[in-house]
Amino acid sequence: MDTTHTEASSGLSTAEVAERIAAGKTNAFTPDSSRSAWNIVRANVFTLFNGIVFACFFVLFLVGRWQDALFGFAAFANAIIGSVQEFRAKAALDRLALLSAPHARVLRAGAEAEIAPGEVVLDDLLVLRAGDQVPADAEVIGARGLQIDESMLTGESDPVDKHPGAEALSGSVVVAGEGSARVTRVGADSYANRFAGEAKRFSLVSSELRSSINRVLKWVSWGIGPISLLVFNAQVMVAGGYATVFTTGAWVQAVVNTIASVTAMIPLGLVLMTSIAFAVGATKLARRQVLVNELPAVEGLARVDMICLDKTGTLTVGEIAFDEAHPLTQEPGAGSDDRSGDWPGDWQGALAWYAASPDANATARSLRAAYPVESARDAAGYIPFSSARKWSAVSFDGTAETWVMGAPEMMFGDAASSASTELGRTVTGLAETGRRTLVLARSGAPLSEADVQAERLPADLTPTAVLTFREQVRPDAAQTLEYFRQQGVGIRIISGDNPRTVAAIAREIGIDVAEGFDARALPEGEAELAEVLEQHTVFGRVTPEQKKRVVTALQSRGHTVAMTGDGVNDALAIKTADIGIAMNSGSPATKAVARLVLLDGQFSHLPDVVAEGRQVIANIERVSMLFLTKTAYATLLAILFGVLVLEFPFLPRQLSITDGLTIGIPAFFLALMPNAARYMPGFLRRSLSFAIPAGIVIALGLTWYTFVAQGIGASADQLRTGATIILAIVGIWVLAVLSRPLNRYKVLVVGAMFVGLLLVFTLPASRAFFALVDPGEELAIALTGITIVMISCIEVVRLFHRRLLATAGAPSGAPAPARAARTPASITGRIATTAVAVLAYTTGFLSTGIGILVLLSRYEGEADERLALSIVGAAIALFGLLTVALAAGLRRGSGLSRLLISVFLGILALLSAVVVASSDQWDWGATATAAGAALLIVLLWTPPVARGFRQIRHSSMTDPPRAG
Repeated sequence: MDTTHTEASSGLSTAEVAERIAAGKTNAFTPDSSRSAWNIVRANVFTLFNGIVFACFFVLFLVGRWQDALFGFAAFANAIIGSVQEFRAKAALDRLALLSAPHARVLRAGAEAEIAPGEVVLDDLLVLRAGDQVPADAEVIGARGLQIDESMLTGESDPVDKHPGAEALSGSVVVAGEGSARVTRVGADSYANRFAGEAKRFSLVSSELRSSINRVLKWVSWGIGPISLLVFNAQVMVAGGYATVFTTGAWVQAVVNTIASVTAMIPLGLVLMTSIAFAVGATKLARRQVLVNELPAVEGLARVDMICLDKTGTLTVGEIAFDEAHPLTQEPGAGSDDRSGDWPGDWQGALAWYAASPDANATARSLRAAYPVESARDAAGYIPFSSARKWSAVSFDGTAETWVMGAPEMMFGDAASSASTELGRTVTGLAETGRRTLVLARSGAPLSEADVQAERLPADLTPTAVLTFREQVRPDAAQTLEYFRQQGVGIRIISGDNPRTVAAIAREIGIDVAEGFDARALPEGEAELAEVLEQHTVFGRVTPEQKKRVVTALQSRGHTVAMTGDGVNDALAIKTADIGIAMNSGSPATKAVARLVLLDGQFSHLPDVVAEGRQVIANIERVSMLFLTKTAYATLLAILFGVLVLEFPFLPRQLSITDGLTIGIPAFFLALMPNAARYMPGFLRRSLSFAIPAGIVIALGLTWYTFVAQGIGASADQLRTGATIILAIVGIWVLAVLSRPLNRYKVLVVGAMFVGLLLVFTLPASRAFFALVDPGEELAIALTGITIVMISCIEVVRLFHRRLLATAGAPSGAPAPARAARTPASITGRIATTAVAVLAYTTGFLSTGIGILVLLSRYEGEADERLALSIVGAAIALFGLLTVALAAGLRRGSGLSRLLISVFLGILALLSAVVVASSDQWDWGATATAAGAALLIVLLWTPPVARGFRQIRHSSMTDPPRAG
């Protein structure tokens, strides 16, 4: 009945099998591990910076200064998180296994046997039946209706007929018929394993955050050696020279000071914070059924500007769906739902029988919903469907007619495409839309026994209806692609299927394209290929190698490319792309090399991934300014103190205070907050444009303070305590500046860090551990003035930084916000809110000054009053600073800013009243602060000012932040 080839061979003999096994010609395939465990550990643990940090860590232990070794735990955490991240990628790649068949069936010495796929040898005779997976590349030598599904390898969605001489590829699946094939390639040479070998080349996903941070680490590594020698020399000279320090033991303090300067230069916390942000983002995506194989992939999709999509199994669910029936002639019963008459004369009833047939293929089964069986009938004669004939026929008991369903051209020849026939016009018109067509025809004669044996079409066929079928498009595909178009992301559909079919699917999901480009006409040169890709959107008949070339060509034009797919034919392109995305229904190979796997196959999760990536990028950019500011001032401070031969003004443990409470802990919370800012390239440039000037301000301010402290005659402990206070306060201010616009969560974080610093400087246990002492009244006044100057300079730096970012423009593709027409009432409200904002600034600065004066008054009070004065003064200064930080929100009409400032002003009025009541004489400054706070609260909540503020849920602080 089907194409058959007689094969006299009885397969290999036992001796021939043994000979091939001895020669290593087996299908056993044990690829090299993508990356050994030792290589991963070595890459993450034995780095230059870890070496420096761990060396400093152990030196401090050896000299008995374990209190100063807290920084070492950050390095340990970095190494652990980095190793775990790469072990996950390795595990995914090592799970790569295209050949999942439980057994292989071979013919050896005339007997059929089932063996493991790895035991197949070259020239073995495979026995193939429906459901089998081909274990090795082979040449078909015998076939009976043999059909093989190669969609996972080539992207062709239709099963392929295999005749003698055709190639059966490893990894493909037999879906119909049976046959035999001789093995031609085994092991690493097979088609499937060549894919595996190339896909298993280990590479971490491209990450702008990671590469930028690595660049900073590289820069620091160049200077850390000579700078540390410069600092050590200065510390020795300050301590009395080399001869003195080694006889008195002062070298220990010189070593500790040098280690403090070196470790402060390394932004270890930034690496850790980036890894944590990636890990938390991956965890959140996992809850949304998105598996992240590599953590930086969370960032990657937010940077993508070109997404390439496979069709079969990606845009579509990989199943055929019935579209519509197009009647050509009216048969008895046609168009009637009453089938109680001559049922076989009803073409709809014939379709119902085909749909319910036990051996119905996927196309026939798709008719079941539209044409359910209402009364069972027995077939008098039946010719089953064959992919070679591409038609099937049936006649029923008690009737004198036959129904035939199949490909129009196979049943009616040229008439199926001729414009002179109704059938030809209908088939051609429907085929041009990309839908698949079958025709249902009727013959007035029943099938004879001879017809069935010869598989012969009955005579006098009359076409009754043209049936159209389409692939089922994923319901969320159109919506998701529209989202990417709105975000300015280019879309390219590249499929192994027919270009016309691919174009039809593209139109169905909203892509305006007339026809697909046949990839067989793609140029070989990369530049020419890139040009074609810029001009066309949909491509069909694309081979796996061409998919990879498409990705590479787009990358050569500067695009950040994402590739989605599910088949093995997509694996190389997915691996090559900046971000590879696989459907969970896809092959194990594809899922293993993908950066992201959609576990439930829902395209609608991709916007969630973009949002998560934007949050990571925007927040890490914000916190990177904190860490890089520290690196900048630590590096400059080390150079200045080395050149000027000054004693380094910090112990390592004291730097841990500022690192933890002004950078590390708040950075953790800031890195995980919602942030919808659109991605803009140039992360490192923007971060350094703030960090370097701010670092210079801090380094020069601390150097100035050191000279002042030495002039006053302060002790080393007093000098270090004052420097720590300055760095802590300025660090908190930098934190507040970079957190703008402030919302309730950021205010809570900044306030909590300020309280934490207050506790560190107040509690006896912490003061003893961190070697903090009272700096004295004279030094306290000096450091207060220097701190105010430094804060003012930081504000100037941030002002110029924001203007610099504004001149860079909005991200490409970002829609300009619509501006409402201004009315006289809105102008009046804006003037009122601006005036109130100025008053808020004034009250905030006044409160900060009063708080500082209260703090300094502790030196004039009794010993038992000092703690209370410190707490009250610090609280007034804190809420004054927070009022200043939120004042800009009043000018924008932020309802949240109004609420928070009202709360802070109420606290300020209360604290100021406490100061007035507890003072021996009238305190005009505290009185003015209380009165100003009360007046401002009244103005904020009464007309006309109150009308200028939005409701809290519409606060500007909940809107996506502006650049910078």
